[in-house]
Amino acid sequence: MILGKNVFFAAVCASAMVTGCASHPKQSDIIVSPVNSSYPANVSGIDYNYTSGALVTNSPDVVKAAANLASVVYFDFNSSIISQAGKNTLNKQVAFLKQNPTARVLVTGHTDERGSREYNLALGERRAQTVRKYLASQGVNVGSIEIRSLGEEMPAANGRNEEAYRQNRRAVLSY
Repeated sequence: MILGKNVFFAAVCASAMVTGCASHPKQSDIIVSPVNSSYPANVSGIDYNYTSGALVTNSPDVVKAAANLASVVYFDFNSSIISQAGKNTLNKQVAFLKQNPTARVLVTGHTDERGSREYNLALGERRAQTVRKYLASQGVNVGSIEIRSLGEEMPAANGRNEEAYRQNRRAVLSY
């Protein structure tokens, strides 16, 4: 009888482990590094280099129409909270995306160089996700929004001063 209980307990534990793992996103669902990164292709068993094609494709008309949109949202240090100025930028993006329902947008999260590479990749992802959530909350189809984190990898400004840091703490929307 004790053996039967142990077998039943083991089966329940194994089932819970398999079921629990099934709900986690696959590693390939989140892009967290630039194309042609100068970092090693494989660190701790994770391939950080994105080498596939474009994450979003749009018609030339959509690309041309989006070219004049404000497309950068800036963040405070160590924050992924969207400011009122950022919301104003995103509201224009919302109007554009609603007028162009077939358009797809890529939101790329960036950070300044302070912090570890891993931390900055995670912060860039949080910034991109926050922008995606805001767009979705305003009625944009979440399926048309891709996100990617580049962390500190592609700075908008070089230098170790507050102005350069401010310009690098951003999320960029592109078509």
